[in-house]
Amino acid sequence: MSERAPLVSGVLVVAGCDVLRVPVEGECEILRAQDIVVADGRIQEVRPTGAAGPRSAAEVIDGRGLLAVPGLVNAHTHSPMTLMRGAAEDVTVEGWFNDRVWPMESNLTPEDVRVGALLACAEMIRSGVTTFADHYFFPEEIAEAVAETGLRADIAPTYFSSRGTAALEETVAFAEEWHGGAGGRVTVSLGPHAPYTVDDTDLRTLAGHARRLGLRLHIHAAEHLEQTEAGLERRGITPIRVLHDTGVLDAGALIAHGCGIVEQDLPLLAEYADRTAVACCPKVYLKHALSPLTPVRALLDAGVTVAVGTDGAAGHNTLDVWEALRLVALTQKQQVRDATWMTVSDTLRLATRGGARALGLQDRIGALEPGFRADLALVDLSGLHCRPLHDPRAALVYSARASDVRTVVVDGRVLLRDGRLLTVDEPALLAEADARVARILDTSHGRAVQHYDP
Repeated sequence: MSERAPLVSGVLVVAGCDVLRVPVEGECEILRAQDIVVADGRIQEVRPTGAAGPRSAAEVIDGRGLLAVPGLVNAHTHSPMTLMRGAAEDVTVEGWFNDRVWPMESNLTPEDVRVGALLACAEMIRSGVTTFADHYFFPEEIAEAVAETGLRADIAPTYFSSRGTAALEETVAFAEEWHGGAGGRVTVSLGPHAPYTVDDTDLRTLAGHARRLGLRLHIHAAEHLEQTEAGLERRGITPIRVLHDTGVLDAGALIAHGCGIVEQDLPLLAEYADRTAVACCPKVYLKHALSPLTPVRALLDAGVTVAVGTDGAAGHNTLDVWEALRLVALTQKQQVRDATWMTVSDTLRLATRGGARALGLQDRIGALEPGFRADLALVDLSGLHCRPLHDPRAALVYSARASDVRTVVVDGRVLLRDGRLLTVDEPALLAEADARVARILDTSHGRAVQHYDP
């Protein structure tokens, strides 16, 4: 047949790339010179370049010289906090909350949250993050930002008991409206802030709604050891025990941080290991001089899913999961005094399959395999900081930078191509964000959304 075959409608081919294969367990592999065939947002085939298949596609991405990786999952963040980046440094945890962040958050308008979320989405796309778990106020604005930019997100509306019954009802109404929105790219979790800001009655109520709606809860708990000790002193039980007794673990929970998880908590978490996960965000623990860190080894030994997060940019400064996963590997080796622990394969799995499982999306994302949604990043490891390239897996964990990401695809749609962001007007967005900062950072009014006293 001499004439050119017609374009296959709706088909995207990433041609000639190497592919990171992330198995459920065991060593990750590099598959050399592959084509990834995508149709209707789903991976149809990963095949050696030049193998038989459609002769042409509606869209072809030249992946030669690049490594395709499953899109990274940021398993815990507060996306609009980009507007407070660098505004709460060199302070204690108490000062961070009570003197800086919670007073600044009392200034936020829905439009501020929209702009901050857009800025976060742009940053994450550029760094190869394709899915994030958010926990914040004005969730509708965040959902709209996700829909607009093409990312995937699980959004939990932050709820404090001090906000009252109407706010709790609004949380549930948001879940009913938005879960499965943006063509399935937006899912929802219920978002009680923490056991020290949400009373047991509200935790039970939200856990009941989560079971009714088939959702999970995303909650801060046992954030550091002092919180656990305070809980034991005040109530005689740990924060994790509170989650157990109020039905939160039974409904399914993504627990942010968990640095204060102690040995007596592990059987409680193991009982619900099929629907419980912990997001580890080590940079913020290091900045706030918190010890110990998330007990990743003990959690994994108990069968509990562990994922990698950045927390908000007001604490982590970046939403760069490469940085976060690198710190997970380094700090965990140091914590257990074992250089053979937290291998490069295990670390990559936390940021891909682990993140997917933490969000209940393990059957959709987290791997580049037929049947999974086409969420991927093409990474260029040719830079001086990665060469010579003895092991691309090690380069991804210990050398790669966000700026090495060249192209990003979510649900089969190209969001970043050859370093050019396609779904966000960056100059206009930056100008709008800068124009809002002075008002947001003004804390002279003395207000705060809450008082930190766990």
